[in-house]
Amino acid sequence: MTEPVSWHAESRSGTARVGVMSTPHGDVPTPNFMAVGTRATVRTLDTEDLTRLGADIVLANTYHLMLRPGDDVVASLGGLHEFMAWDGPILTDSGGYQVLSLNPTITEDHLVFRSTYDGSRVEMSPERSVEVQEALGSDIAMALDVPVPLPSGHRETRDAMLQTLRWAERCKAARRRTDRALFGIVQGGADPELRKESARATADIGFPGFGIGGLAVGETAAERAAAIDAVVPELPDSSVRYVMGLGDTEGMLDAIERGVDLFDCVLPTRLARHGKALTRSGDLSIKRAEWTKDARPIEEGCPCITCTRYTRAYVRHLHRTKELLGQRLITLHNLTYTYRLLADARVAIRDGSFDAWREAVVAERRQGAAGV
Repeated sequence: MTEPVSWHAESRSGTARVGVMSTPHGDVPTPNFMAVGTRATVRTLDTEDLTRLGADIVLANTYHLMLRPGDDVVASLGGLHEFMAWDGPILTDSGGYQVLSLNPTITEDHLVFRSTYDGSRVEMSPERSVEVQEALGSDIAMALDVPVPLPSGHRETRDAMLQTLRWAERCKAARRRTDRALFGIVQGGADPELRKESARATADIGFPGFGIGGLAVGETAAERAAAIDAVVPELPDSSVRYVMGLGDTEGMLDAIERGVDLFDCVLPTRLARHGKALTRSGDLSIKRAEWTKDARPIEEGCPCITCTRYTRAYVRHLHRTKELLGQRLITLHNLTYTYRLLADARVAIRDGSFDAWREAVVAERRQGAAGV
């Protein structure tokens, strides 16, 4: 069977690579970042905003959408693309992350949650996860996995990894739509040997892309690097490599250096809600009193509407008075920063200058936001 999602390389710089992920709703240049639209919306933005920002792909949350409005409702309205008026690629997570956030009961057959909306009992099996995602109509569905919090013991981590493998096989067997893709997920905590075992076995099951799950949950940078280094050589070179939940500048650039193609994270939007802007000279807190009369933009040279039209003083005023426009303007800026960062990474890889470029980016950010 020809997979509806594929990836091919265009250029490399060491182990960092530039490529194109082809999907039913368009091509995605990689490395790339997916803004998180948990409930079929990126907070404070609409899909016109995402198009203007240069978003190539977005992520939506299976667990939340199956509860509200319901996967059947979304399906009856033409699927996620029609429902949220977005004609680009969409990836849906599987619901597995709720293992960490909702403390479900885990059995061999399924997960049992309490709904975050009304407290009702909710079951999520590998088969149900695939069914929901196929009803939602995302271009890429993720297999249901069993992540573990860090730190966790070797036995707990291995048991969860092996259950993730069994569930990956069940997810693949449950697949019905041949016009949409299913990605596997590699687990194994912070143990490189378990990661290697998981990656090899997940690759043997066979998927066009692989999430590297269970990271960006509090591990050290060294632990994350070791996990990625253990996984990447075990995956097919022609597959997509996706570190789930990672979105900070230094973390993404480190992962790109190790051959990762795709990321998602709530960080740009979450920081915006707390009045923090991402800049190339470090993170800037718009709360600081020194910006009260500051007529400069958040970041000189940034092409976003926030920086080309509004001052730090105005954005600070909006944040202090809890105006929603303040969150929106910082979100627009933060996503612009993130998309530009990944676009620049692609250029640097093509030029063969990625290592030097990355060192310069990290060094500038380490200077902090003082004087930004």
